[in-house]
Amino acid sequence: MADRPGRRPRTPHTARVVRTERLTPLMQRVVLAGEELAGLSADTCTDHYVKLLFAPGGVTYPEPFDLERIREEFPREKWPVTRTYTVRHWDAESREMTLDFVIHGDAGLAGPWAKHVRPGEIVRFLGPGGAYAPDADADWHLLAGDESALPAIARSLEALPAGARAFAFVEVEGPEEEQKIDSEVEVVWLHRAGRPVGQALVEAVRALEFPAGRVHAFVHGEAGCVKELRRFLRVEREIAREDLSISGYWRLGHNEDGWQASKQEWNARVEAEQESARAA
Repeated sequence: MADRPGRRPRTPHTARVVRTERLTPLMQRVVLAGEELAGLSADTCTDHYVKLLFAPGGVTYPEPFDLERIREEFPREKWPVTRTYTVRHWDAESREMTLDFVIHGDAGLAGPWAKHVRPGEIVRFLGPGGAYAPDADADWHLLAGDESALPAIARSLEALPAGARAFAFVEVEGPEEEQKIDSEVEVVWLHRAGRPVGQALVEAVRALEFPAGRVHAFVHGEAGCVKELRRFLRVEREIAREDLSISGYWRLGHNEDGWQASKQEWNARVEAEQESARAA
């Protein structure tokens, strides 16, 4: 979430792009590194994320980069714009942070940047934050999401101990978007193939025969799809709130600025509606 007006900005970190790689037609990998990353920790959660800072077109900032000074001296429309991305890999020894970006042609801000960025470019970001890691005491795990949640789902699967029981569903546009994940869990890849975003994911999770025992679930992606799955899991399946990490990473028809501005209120309203349904 972007800093509120009047709130003291957090201190950004600086890194350099060291490598890039096109993973699939729609997924671009960017690896960041730098001495300043030595003080970071991104290995306690599997959904760790950072907020990249982008200057609006035509805007440059004085050096050394000082976010608080920028907020004081520049009009709001010239403040850095944030875009949130999951940390796919973190190597504390080499101080390398890997981020994966969904590319939608030249639309958007971060996607085109990731597509065209070259090694050596400086990157500034806030974070990392994070809240989820698979609970080793759970009887089984459910992970579901679209491309935006794929980095966190992949990292979570790779963190599961040997023998852990898990079901993973990832909705992507087509077979060319599937990725290799270093996990013994077999991912169910759902191919959208032009269908509405999230439709195949909702159908697959609803069709799952839930095993006995306590589930720890991670469900993220497009907000409308997440709303349907939240209702299914909280109301119909009666999964406890503390056993469910669920949130809309993005929303159709909204860029991140618009979605983040309304996300907290939207989530609270949906949760209240569904808690009322549970109590009925």
